[in-house]
Amino acid sequence: MSDFILSAEFRDDLGKGASRRLRRSGKVPAILYGGDRPPRCLSVQQKDLVQMLNNEAFYSSVISLKVDDNEQPAILKALHRHPAKPQILHLDLQRVRDDVEIRMNVPLHFLGETVAPGVKAGGTVSRIENELEIVCLPRFLPEYIDIDLSEVGLDEIIKLSQVKLPEGVEFAHPPTEENDPAVVSIHKLRVQVEIEEEEAEGVVAAVVEPTED
Repeated sequence: MSDFILSAEFRDDLGKGASRRLRRSGKVPAILYGGDRPPRCLSVQQKDLVQMLNNEAFYSSVISLKVDDNEQPAILKALHRHPAKPQILHLDLQRVRDDVEIRMNVPLHFLGETVAPGVKAGGTVSRIENELEIVCLPRFLPEYIDIDLSEVGLDEIIKLSQVKLPEGVEFAHPPTEENDPAVVSIHKLRVQVEIEEEEAEGVVAAVVEPTED
């Protein structure tokens, strides 16, 4: 059973004008698609959606979408926010089936940063990726993926091939010998300050001579 139950209503009034009216009434236009069934237009309460979006797990969980007395498992595929206001403009949801794999972006949690030998040696953790795209059946979908930095030294890198995935989970884009991107590293920050010659020459010592009365 999903930890997130999102109530929705079917809507038949479509178009930009209808969407604006929905938003003014405190609702968010949405669409549900996939699962070998035709798309359905929905609306959800803005306040309920915003409350769930405050939980990181909502973005990478199977949601129980409740319409009338029926519940449909779904995942969040796209979220459109207002560029200037704290408002959700549109929501894209995808139906899921227990026997069909889904593709999701899952956040990374970095553990052991403060005890990492590279950090103790004066290095800084550089997070090259904050999430990974994975493929799995819905029942294996993780809320996040842990990456342990507790033994990573200075100038060391953890590559994609070194990331340990949970049971039943695979990379959407598996690493290869030719393409094994870095996920996180620990390096010292090198700051180089250069003084241009013309700037140095522009510094002139002014000599003030006493004047006669």
